[in-house]
Amino acid sequence: MSPALKTSLQRKTSSTTEKGYARANDILQAAREIFASEGYGGLSMRRVAAQVGASLSNVQHYYKSKDMLVEALLLDSLNHFQERIDSIAAAMQDASRVEQLLATVDMFLEELGNPVIRGMFFEFWALATRNTFASTLMERMQSRERKSIYKLIQGLSPAISDEEYVLRAALIVAQVEGLMLFRVRNRPTRPELEGLENAARQAILRLAMQQ
Repeated sequence: MSPALKTSLQRKTSSTTEKGYARANDILQAAREIFASEGYGGLSMRRVAAQVGASLSNVQHYYKSKDMLVEALLLDSLNHFQERIDSIAAAMQDASRVEQLLATVDMFLEELGNPVIRGMFFEFWALATRNTFASTLMERMQSRERKSIYKLIQGLSPAISDEEYVLRAALIVAQVEGLMLFRVRNRPTRPELEGLENAARQAILRLAMQQ
């Protein structure tokens, strides 16, 4: 069960059964699909209720407001990424940090290639430009991403200071997330950009290791 789901449901005044958690997760999945394809404006508690075959009051039993539902979506995504990062670290304990870094970057690229996840990120970014609540949530997610990358690259080159590595971790996160711009639906494929992701990997290695 998602830690984010547990966190969001802990605010309820009544306890939640396993069946209730399953229902709450169904609501979250329906909200994710709507939010990714139609944005914040297209997301409504009534639409989510209709998609999962529940009453509006049933949806509000788990998520009191639209903003609480959006918060749960972002927290769920954040925890999903963290679980995958932790899984890579556990599976690659004997590998070098460079190998772990590249595996983590590949994981982010794989996840951000998913149309639903990509759509959610675009909508979160757009919402964050005009909504303090969304901006705060996005900063929480990106802060965790930066810290995860920093732990992988810090100290790889003795000539690079910790302060510089903090900035480089932010640049790596920006590069990876920025690649989503080239995966927009209906965007024409450019042959000259075919090796873009491999070029990004090499650029990330240079940021991690070169003075």
